Amino acid sequence: MIIELGHHALVLAFLVALLQGTVPLVGAARRDRALMELGRSAALVQLLALAGAFAALTHAYVTSDFSVLNVAENSHSMKPMLYKVSGVWGNHEGSMLLWVLVLAAFGLAVALRGHGLPAVLKARVLAIQGLLGAGFLGFILLTSNPFVRLDPVPADGRDLNPLLQDPGLAFHPPMLYLGYVGFSVAFSFSVAALIEGRVDPAWARWVRPWTLAAWSALTAGIALGSWWAYYELGWGGWWYWDPVENASFMPWLAGTALLHSAIVVEKRDALKSWTILLAIVAFGFSLMGTFLVRSGVLTSVHAFAVDPDRGLYILVLLAVTIGGALALFAFRAPAMAPGSLFRPISREGGLVANNLLLATATATVCVGTLYPLFLDAATGEKVSVGPPFFHSTFVPVMLPLVLLAGIGPLLAWKRADLEGVFTRLRVAALVAGAVALLTWLLQHGHHPGPVIGLALAAWLAASTLIEWTGRVGLFRRRGTAARIIGLPRSAHGMTLAHLGLAVFICGAVGDSFWRREVVVDATPGAVAELAGYRVVLEDIRSGSGPNYEAEVVRLRVERDGETIGELRPERRFYPVQGTRTTEAAIRSRPLGDLYAAVGEGRTPQHRTLRLWHAPLVPWIWAGALMMVTGGLVSLSDRRLRVGAPRRTVGPVTQPAGGD
Repeated sequence: MIIELGHHALVLAFLVALLQGTVPLVGAARRDRALMELGRSAALVQLLALAGAFAALTHAYVTSDFSVLNVAENSHSMKPMLYKVSGVWGNHEGSMLLWVLVLAAFGLAVALRGHGLPAVLKARVLAIQGLLGAGFLGFILLTSNPFVRLDPVPADGRDLNPLLQDPGLAFHPPMLYLGYVGFSVAFSFSVAALIEGRVDPAWARWVRPWTLAAWSALTAGIALGSWWAYYELGWGGWWYWDPVENASFMPWLAGTALLHSAIVVEKRDALKSWTILLAIVAFGFSLMGTFLVRSGVLTSVHAFAVDPDRGLYILVLLAVTIGGALALFAFRAPAMAPGSLFRPISREGGLVANNLLLATATATVCVGTLYPLFLDAATGEKVSVGPPFFHSTFVPVMLPLVLLAGIGPLLAWKRADLEGVFTRLRVAALVAGAVALLTWLLQHGHHPGPVIGLALAAWLAASTLIEWTGRVGLFRRRGTAARIIGLPRSAHGMTLAHLGLAVFICGAVGDSFWRREVVVDATPGAVAELAGYRVVLEDIRSGSGPNYEAEVVRLRVERDGETIGELRPERRFYPVQGTRTTEAAIRSRPLGDLYAAVGEGRTPQHRTLRLWHAPLVPWIWAGALMMVTGGLVSLSDRRLRVGAPRRTVGPVTQPAGGD
């Protein structure tokens, strides 16, 4: 009965989404307040209906109701409760239900939080959110219904993919969806602005917090995914430029550009057409990621490789949604007022350069991701585009971006004194030079990569701190504490995010250039030495978990003749799916990780022991955490939540050539 109620709630949500997507648009065209207000009520009803449907599916997983096909294929009675719950979205149908639930939640948030929004703009934004919801709900009902019954009812389920039975993967998809779907709000604001034919600083003020929330969630989701790949897959790495990884990275890059571009619109009433385009592109890449992992064109450990019919529906939805928005952009953008002018050497100029570099980086990742797919579809030829391509194309684009990130915040709006900026940055240049020299000496020359990477990280960190200390007057005699408290939280958030990027770069450089590996075909008593550590294989034991059997290898770790710890990598066997997994053991310290994974050896008595020493790798996730925290601190700035400047009455558009 609960399952049938969940299905009916899904149908109700679809019908309400259709109403939300049409009636407020008619009301906005007629300036009928009653029709426009329907969008707010529809957003609430749609969210309640979807929450009921999601709760019904969750109940089926928690109670192991194997009469539901989705539960039977993705759960098991012996599975721990955490993974029963996370199994709800650990499959195609459930993940799409979570997607539309998050979409509806964002729609209701706009309805409740948009007190300062003009009624017409708000109605159009809610209508576009409703149309997006209707499109995805139609997809679920037609091709991916999670409430299909199974007869006869099996005694137990097939279990969830063992690789997904991990705390990191329990929270990774919801965070990604918050990011993906969060960009839908910026998209809806952009399409609504194109319909109205007007973009101004007030519009940018409304868009920025939604973009910032989506960017922060997507950053957290990507970081969780890379952390899971690092400790769960047993290969010692955290990023491999897998197409599914790239599918989440492209909207992050476009969203980063959007976040900076919206500042120019808000502060200087410029780059309006470009900002609209970025909002469309960022959400377009989010939809493209949805298509890639659900179309069957990719085979990945974290892709839903399902039948092509589902992929075709999403492809059509992608074409209609983004193609329609781009067509509207081409029709309306040229008529928008161009906005304020500025000199190339200015804060605006720095942000334009920032956007150009981020757009180039996004295009590079897009080409490297899609080219093999298009080539395969057109000619049947299969090629692999992996890390060497991205390292040689993406990284060179990012180097000047990091350099610019240290200069941009010190530039004045409209027209900057470049000589004065460089004078303030002398200390940062000295710090970067000292770090470069020290790195070169410590590694005895060798590869220039670490020298350049750490010098840029030091430059970014030092210049960011110089900008912050200048704003708060840290070295003045009085009033520093009051200035720190009085400084807008968005400024503190920007400082923390830029520092996080510097820390992340240090971690990526250390792991990329200084990682060391040793492989030993070992039996108990075998010794391996790596980076000053002495690792002794003590014994091999059997163990078990709720739904798996385990083989635990106990390793004693020594340094300078003293025992400093123990590592216990495992090999697990999940009988239901007949799958083996590797569980790495990691001794993590601020300056690096000692990483151990175990595999089959050449005889039943031997085990292949793989050891890595990864310098500075914890800094990768420390930096990501700082960036997410910086985004949340900025989001807490009251100026981004209330008090947006009000628009003047009447249109202010005029024919112009765009930005």
